[in-house]
Amino acid sequence: MKTKTRFPHAAPAALLALLALFTACSRNGGAESSSGRAEITIGPAETPLEGGELRFGLTTEPATLDPLSPADNTADGRSILFNVFEGLVKPDRDGRLQPAAAESWTVENGGRVYVFTLREGLRFHDGTPVSPEDVIFSLDTAAQAGFEGFTRIERVETTGSRIIRVTLKEPDPEFLPYITVGIVPKNNADRKKNPIGTGPFKIESYAAQRSLVLVKNPAYWQPGLPHLDKVSFVFLADSDALLLGLRGGSIDAAGVTGSIFHQLDRAQFDAFPYPSASVQLLALNNAVKPFDDLRVRQALNYGINIQEIIDTAFYGEGEPSGAPLIPGLTQYYESSLKDPYPFDPAKARSLLAEAGYGPGGRKITLEITVASNYTMHVDTAQVIVSQLGDIGVSAAIKLVDWAAWLSGVYRDRNYQGTIISLDAANVSPRSFLARYLSDGGSNFVNFTSAEYDRVYHAALTETGEAKRIGLYREAQRIISENAAGVYIQDILGFRVFPKGRFRGVLAYPLYAIDLASIYRIQ
Repeated sequence: MKTKTRFPHAAPAALLALLALFTACSRNGGAESSSGRAEITIGPAETPLEGGELRFGLTTEPATLDPLSPADNTADGRSILFNVFEGLVKPDRDGRLQPAAAESWTVENGGRVYVFTLREGLRFHDGTPVSPEDVIFSLDTAAQAGFEGFTRIERVETTGSRIIRVTLKEPDPEFLPYITVGIVPKNNADRKKNPIGTGPFKIESYAAQRSLVLVKNPAYWQPGLPHLDKVSFVFLADSDALLLGLRGGSIDAAGVTGSIFHQLDRAQFDAFPYPSASVQLLALNNAVKPFDDLRVRQALNYGINIQEIIDTAFYGEGEPSGAPLIPGLTQYYESSLKDPYPFDPAKARSLLAEAGYGPGGRKITLEITVASNYTMHVDTAQVIVSQLGDIGVSAAIKLVDWAAWLSGVYRDRNYQGTIISLDAANVSPRSFLARYLSDGGSNFVNFTSAEYDRVYHAALTETGEAKRIGLYREAQRIISENAAGVYIQDILGFRVFPKGRFRGVLAYPLYAIDLASIYRIQ
């Protein structure tokens, strides 16, 4: 996967700071970095070959093809839809929001009114023109579905053939990222079976558990894009099947992590590193005993060696992050949390004893529920089980399929601990932090803090940028001090392609693959 979903895909309004981007590539590979990765450089003579097909392997498939559905989509699913649907604005690879369905916009009345000018001549995949009424319908539908940020809208109206005016209940300096939600035709009676957008690709066919085929949108508004004629997403059972597909040639490319990456022959593949733009963590159910005790949660944090997890499960690829926000949001990320609980087994045992657990006291057992198709999380859980044994915590892994994880862990919150990566649906720190609100529907860790709620809500209306950044950082500190979970890393992944055949692979500060930019060079 990527274990990500929109709650758990997918970064900000005040125009995000740059995520570390890794877009370098060379036809012949070049020198290796200290970690053993082949550094790739793009040759100036590598001109794009238009057309052709890319077969991309995934271990999950979309929960829905409707961008306005309240269904919890997988991150891989949202990555696909990133290429099919576009909103009024769209993030670029630096996290800056650029014109998409809207060719321009203005912000008025101190951040309470946003006025968008619809792109002239914009058409849906079926050839019908996009109207302001389609935009109003899309935004209203997203609001009714409970999409993040849309409760702040007071009204949406049109004042001309191309003008959409969004009035908020109160000023919101970070409202723009929410308007990335896909625009759809008002008169499409069945969006789930007949998805129609304005993006660079349109859906040609979908066979559940087998494949989803995208074809080029010849009327795409951005000249020269996309380069490929066709992209076939092939759905595979797990990471082992993904590895076999890459080696055997039944798929051209895939996104993989360290354990799979290091099993590939580097002479046969180009690797494009990219941060997953998600927070991998050991999520703890804060409402279930004994994990409702802060001392127990803190003990688990001190008893887990994060660097050992990265070294063992990810072949040393990546760095600890320690916070509920990705480091790529550098403007907002609280860097002091990179290592808030230094590995200290003695302190962990002391905290457990203080809480009444350990030698001569009660024993703690921890069941870690993991979706079996996500090898990276299973590998992480195995390291954690061994580490917790050293502090007297008996941990065991419960493997479930993804559907069971969604229903049992995320929706029903019937679990003790789980390994997951939480991503964001848009380029805003709120997408990561909203899930910790005491009454939040996506708060599956059952974290409760009146102080946190106060700070988070204060950030929503703070118009001063420096103060707003300070509030977001304070919110992260509150989560960390209360040890809502064990925050591990933003997993470093690799998009691998056949050697010397594809270029234009970009990294984004959200979980997405931009198919429009990819082209063949041979």
